[in-house]
Amino acid sequence: FMSRVIHVDNPGKRRNQARRSIAEILRLLGRKQAIDDEGRDMAAMLVYFLREIKETVDESAAAWEKRGYWMKVERFVRDWEWIPELAANIDDVIRHEAWDLLPELLADLSPHFDDIHIKTMTRKPSDWRGAWRKLMAEPPVAAY
Repeated sequence: FMSRVIHVDNPGKRRNQARRSIAEILRLLGRKQAIDDEGRDMAAMLVYFLREIKETVDESAAAWEKRGYWMKVERFVRDWEWIPELAANIDDVIRHEAWDLLPELLADLSPHFDDIHIKTMTRKPSDWRGAWRKLMAEPPVAAY
């Protein structure tokens, strides 16, 4: 008899993990007096996590469209439409080293993660180490 294949990393779970990571990074970045190497890595990691969320939104939307849940898809996609622009803006700040603009972008990002309550930090600095170098090695993306 065949058992059902259960995907443990479904789009919703990956989206929640990325949201949790962003919430933790926002808290840690907010404590920094100035952007150092770790701060640059954290900022770059925000771009990667935002891209991950966008990917999971697209996956979920595609799955619901196949089932004909058009209204649900439309509402869901609208809830996340802020992501590409914010990801592109953070990417831009990083590439042009316009760090003075970062706090404003973090302030724009923050309300989207207010529902995540953090008692203890679960992400490790090794999770974002090297993210800045990796991002800078990629060609700039006009919009995600």
